[in-house]
Amino acid sequence: MKTKSNLERILEAGYFAVTAEVGPPQSADAEEVRKKAKLLSGYVDGFNVTDGQTAVVRMASWAACLIGKEYGLDPIVQMTCRDRNRIALQMDILGIAALGINNILCLTGDHPKFGNHPQAKGVFDVDSVQLIKIVKDMRDEKRFQNGESISHEPRLFIGAAENPFADPFDFRVLRLKKKVEAGADFIQTQIVYNVEKFKEWMKRVCDIGLDQKVKIIAGVSPIKSIGAAKYMKTKIPGMDVPDEVITRLQSVPKDQVPKEGIRLCVDIIRQLKEIKGVAGVHIMAIEWEETVPEIVEAAGLYPRPKF
Repeated sequence: MKTKSNLERILEAGYFAVTAEVGPPQSADAEEVRKKAKLLSGYVDGFNVTDGQTAVVRMASWAACLIGKEYGLDPIVQMTCRDRNRIALQMDILGIAALGINNILCLTGDHPKFGNHPQAKGVFDVDSVQLIKIVKDMRDEKRFQNGESISHEPRLFIGAAENPFADPFDFRVLRLKKKVEAGADFIQTQIVYNVEKFKEWMKRVCDIGLDQKVKIIAGVSPIKSIGAAKYMKTKIPGMDVPDEVITRLQSVPKDQVPKEGIRLCVDIIRQLKEIKGVAGVHIMAIEWEETVPEIVEAAGLYPRPKF
C-alpha cells in the first residue's frame, strides 16, 4: 500500500499548501537543524532540506530531514545530479524511502565551480528531467533504470523545481511540460517578486492544462535588506526583482526594512492565492526561519490542516 506524505494529502484534499526551506549546517551539529525545525513545527505541511546548495559542503539533506522528522515535520529531501551517477541516485532513492522520507525534489544542481570546492568534478550523469523519470519508474513500474525489477518499490511524492522568470520566457512552460511528462507530482518555483509576470506564466500553464496534471507551489521569500534586494536583482541569474519592490523598501526607515520585507512577502502570498492553478507557497527564508510563523499567520494560513 502506498504511504502518502502529509504534503500529498494536503494537496489532494485541495488545501492551499505551505512548505518552507531549511539550509543544513556546514557542520555535524544536529542542534542547528533542531532549532530550525522547532520554528517550523505546526506552521508548514512539509519542509525542504537543500542538497549542497550553491555547491557548498553541508550536512546531507537526508540526514537533516530525519532530524526534522523528530518534530513531526514532513520532510522533502532534495537530490541533485551534480554529485551522483545513476547508480548512486537510485541507491539514495531506496535509502530515503526506507527511512520514511516520502517526498523528493529532483534537481540538476549547481556546478561545483560556484561552490567552496571548485576543483571538484561534477558528475551530471543525468539531469533533473531524467531523474524525475527514474524515480517514477522505480515507484510506478517497480524497475530500476536498467530495466531490472524492484521487489519493494520506493513510494515517493515526486517534486521538481521551475523558474518562470528565466530567459527565454517562452521556453519556461515547455520546460515545465517536460517535467510533468517525466512524472513530477508537484512543482516548487523560483521566488516570485514580479507577480504580473508570474500571472502570465500561470496563464500559459493553465492554457495547456498543466495545472490539472501537477500541483504548483509558488516560491516566496521575505527580504531582509535593500542590499539583498539589489543583489538578487543584479547578481542572481533568473531572479526578477521589479524596481517597485526596491522603491517600497526604500520608502521606510532603514531599521524598518526587515519588517517591510516580511509585509511584502505576505502581500505577495495573498496575491498568489488568487491566481488560478497555484496550489500553495514555498517560503524560502534561509537563515531567517524565525519569520516563517509570522508570515504564515499574517497570510491567513494558520492553523494548518491535520491528517
